[in-house]
Amino acid sequence: MKNIAIYPGTFDPITNGHVDLVERASRLFNRVIVAVAVNSNKQPLFTLEERVSLSEQALAAYNNVEVRGFESLLTEFARKNDANVILRGLRAVSDFDYEFQLASMNRRIAADVESMFLMPDERYSYISSRIVREVASLGGDIKEFVPEIVAKALTKKLRG
Repeated sequence: MKNIAIYPGTFDPITNGHVDLVERASRLFNRVIVAVAVNSNKQPLFTLEERVSLSEQALAAYNNVEVRGFESLLTEFARKNDANVILRGLRAVSDFDYEFQLASMNRRIAADVESMFLMPDERYSYISSRIVREVASLGGDIKEFVPEIVAKALTKKLRG
């Protein structure tokens, strides 16, 4: 049986913390699908197409990783892609409550798809896309928080 993991998120933008999780997941699973979500509850800075493209470029070094956009129920997307694991990142204890609720709901909807949690390397535990966008919008240097291609795209997007 092949183990296929779905790593969902809005990735607005993809950060070095995301890349760290994907790198480690690529060693654990036969295939990792980074699922870039349309989320009606969020107003992303980048379009879905831009987020997919930036993620593809940032993750190009990983042969068993692919990036796809989606706007369906996550469990439905997992089933369509023969995934048996939903991978989620936990940066801090504060993430756990929300992630526990999601994992419980996903298990109720699709008992055959397991949720697995990975923590990023400590040097990335405080990084979030939201904080990176905020630092960049205020003119701060974000080069150590995101891949170079993302830093350039974010700077261009914010400064026109």
